[in-house]
Formats: sequence, structure tokens, C-alpha cells
Amino acid sequence: MLSVVAASLWVLLGCVVAALPLRWQIWPGVMLLLTAPLLIVLLAQDHGGWVAGFGVFAVVSMFRRPLRHGLGRMRMAMLGESGK
Repeated sequence: MLSVVAASLWVLLGCVVAALPLRWQIWPGVMLLLTAPLLIVLLAQDHGGWVAGFGVFAVVSMFRRPLRHGLGRMRMAMLGESGK
């Protein structure tokens, strides 16, 4: 049950971070994004792959714009390196 409590706390902290002004969201958001894989692994160990899959869906849904931006930057870096 610790994994469910930790995941619930993570969601509540995410709601608090979302209510902050944009300039104050960056560092707490990064910390939430870095802790998400650990929580998903804990959920998978305690409750199985389906629950972990829902956790992955929730994280991707919550961080869709930052993840899209990061993937775009990675793609541009890879294309820039291959063109040299």
C-alpha cells in the first residue's frame, strides 16, 4: 500500500505545482518527472503491469508538453549531428 500512498501524494503535489505560476513550476515539475519512474516501478511490483501502465499514461498525460519539447530537441540534436 505504500506505493499507492506515494503515488497519491505525487498526484496531489502535481496539482499543487500546476497551480503555481509558470516560472515557479519548472524545478518542482522536474523533481516530479524524475521521481515518476520510481513510483511506476513500485506500483508495478505491488500491483502488476496494468496499474503501472495507468501510471505511465498519467505521467505522459501530465507532462505531454515538456516531453514533446524534449523529444523535439533531441530530434533536432540528432538531425544536426547527422548533417555534419
